[in-house]
Amino acid sequence: MEIIKKPLRKLLSERQRRDLRYKVLGTLHKNNLDKLAQLFETDKFGSHFYTPHYQRHFQHLKDKPINLLEIGIGGWNNPQGGGNSLRMWKAFFPQANIYGIDIQDKSYHDEKRIKTFKGSQVDEKFLQSVIDEIGQPDIIIDDGSHYTHHVIETFKLLFPLLKADGIYAVEDLQTSYWHSTDDEDWNGSEDISAKHTSMNFFKSLIDGLNFEEYRHEYNPNYFDENIIGMHFYHNLLFIEKGLNNEGSNMVKK
Repeated sequence: MEIIKKPLRKLLSERQRRDLRYKVLGTLHKNNLDKLAQLFETDKFGSHFYTPHYQRHFQHLKDKPINLLEIGIGGWNNPQGGGNSLRMWKAFFPQANIYGIDIQDKSYHDEKRIKTFKGSQVDEKFLQSVIDEIGQPDIIIDDGSHYTHHVIETFKLLFPLLKADGIYAVEDLQTSYWHSTDDEDWNGSEDISAKHTSMNFFKSLIDGLNFEEYRHEYNPNYFDENIIGMHFYHNLLFIEKGLNNEGSNMVKK
């Protein structure tokens, strides 16, 4: 399929040609997140198989004017590297504003409906300043450092700033089981019961879904009262935000 005619190629920069190709093919595949991930060359399909789950959990927001915030833009310290998933989300959510956070300057990727911010995912003041500027996100995706202590701290800082009825996703939870590799310490553990890992932190929140059923005196915390669903997949987690106040199903005599 010839997307750009030869005379037009001479008039356009490499980035303009790329963006035109993305626009044409992105429109063609706008309803298929697997195809979009392959088109924009993200690792969310292929290296991982996240996009089928994303499609399932995000489909109801597809045509709404939402704010999506993704932590981790990719490309390491190359200012022009990465940005693939930001463009994928832009194609999938035609009415959305897409925001990205990275420890490196990724402003090269800024364009209509995409804006990036430089800062740490565990810097509370920085994160608050981003939310103050963009408004409450409907979706937050943590595809950042993947260090287990960062994953936990970022969730504690950002989940309260997520909109009610919003969705918080965490990718690459496999690092929870990795203590170290040749060149990196992920702060995980081969001990699946280790309390400090990201997986065990999130598993500790599951009982809170049912805190109203506890028969002992208990003061619910923020997560107990504001998480209404948790969905675990291979290396991927979705947390649904809402008021967890349905009441107890205990039959009173």
